[in-house]
Amino acid sequence: MSFHLIDTHCHFDFPPFIGAETESLQNAQAAGVRQLIVPAVTADRFQGVVTLAKNHPQVFAALGLHPIYVSQHNDADLELLDSWLSSRDTKMVAVGEIGLDLYIDQPQFERQQRLLRAQFALAKRENLPVILHSRRSHDQLAAMLRQTQLPATGVVHGFAGSLSQAQAFVKLGFAIGVGGTISYERAQKTRNVMAQLPLSSLLLETDAPDMPLQGFQGQPNRPERAAAVFDVLCELRSETPEQIATALLENTRRIFSLPA
Repeated sequence: MSFHLIDTHCHFDFPPFIGAETESLQNAQAAGVRQLIVPAVTADRFQGVVTLAKNHPQVFAALGLHPIYVSQHNDADLELLDSWLSSRDTKMVAVGEIGLDLYIDQPQFERQQRLLRAQFALAKRENLPVILHSRRSHDQLAAMLRQTQLPATGVVHGFAGSLSQAQAFVKLGFAIGVGGTISYERAQKTRNVMAQLPLSSLLLETDAPDMPLQGFQGQPNRPERAAAVFDVLCELRSETPEQIATALLENTRRIFSLPA
């Protein structure tokens, strides 16, 4: 039985998808993955992501400045983001991918925080949800979210922290992104977190072409593999696949205001 699945985090504006969009979307559709949200990572990618959403009914856009490119971003990029968001159409569903990263060399953490605060202000003004990146920075990110009190919340994507860190985000109204990490037996901590969180707090994602699943290491990840992530999630949880699929769909539509 094929469910209606949504890949809430797919970098569809990167290879291997460039020039193969129609075929890639057909493959995803065949696996039950019927819609994708594509978050931008740098200002020079905004136009491409918006165009993908315009050209493909099943693709939705999010625009933001990713923390791992902190040394590239500047004030002009923030102004560009501001103008795209203020003149957006219904296919632009979030501000993202934004967040904090203490894993990279030379994180320039104060600058990351300043950029994030500026993007939170835009999300707040536009009443848009946020797609959040967080590596080794969950506690700092949760503190910033408490301070900001975003009206439309969002998702902490690719989550691999502790249960208590996940619960802190859930308490603030944020969803947790479930990706290919759970396909690895050794990722017991993350698997346990996804098994224990309330179903109403989970979203499905791939982070394609990144975060390959078990058995696909060294290959680009693809949106159709959201179906394999879903299968693993069903093994980890006590609810039926029907209940899980329904909840994931409802959660995604609620957070991102996607059309039915």
